Amino acid sequence: MADIVFYTNPRSRGQIVRWMLEELGEPYETVIIDYEDMKGPEYLAVNPMGKVPAIRHGDTVVTEAAAICAYLADAFPAKGLAPPLQDSKRGTYFRWLFFAAGPLEAAVTAKSLNLLAPPERRALAGYGTFEDVVATIETALADGPYLCGDQFTAADVYVGAQLWWGVSMFKMIPEKPAFTAYVERIQDREAFKRAQRIDEEAMTPQEA
Repeated sequence: MADIVFYTNPRSRGQIVRWMLEELGEPYETVIIDYEDMKGPEYLAVNPMGKVPAIRHGDTVVTEAAAICAYLADAFPAKGLAPPLQDSKRGTYFRWLFFAAGPLEAAVTAKSLNLLAPPERRALAGYGTFEDVVATIETALADGPYLCGDQFTAADVYVGAQLWWGVSMFKMIPEKPAFTAYVERIQDREAFKRAQRIDEEAMTPQEA
């Protein structure tokens, strides 16, 4: 039995964690939760928010895609998906991982819902302005090929997923040469391709 249990739905942010798990290369068990079952008592015992993804690793439950990525990278340090504790790049790693989970996702969601803060209220919004968020994440990719230079990390899983969806899939983030090149690099990773195949198969109705 696998030590990691992965709760997901293939049509959800669970795709981020699926990719992270495939990068990790450790065995895991997948439990697909239908949307109508997410608010049921069995799954609420795992995540009181009634949302996926979530993981159980031994006795530890982790929710929120960015937190899961960070947790798994530290739980399996030999995989090299996070800079070591004393590495100066660890600050950069956490900076962009949580920038994407905070200001980037908040700004993109607000823009998609036409709920961006008006100019006179921008100081109250953690993301400031949508334009500032886009310009800031663009600077993160200036030295590439990844957020921590040559090292691919869990931060690239989370940021990469945000840009893949925002730029390529849903067109909510402006196309920039740095974004396009970055998304192409992550899409070329074997773990990304495997994760996509697994979730696509899970979305396909099975014949009786």
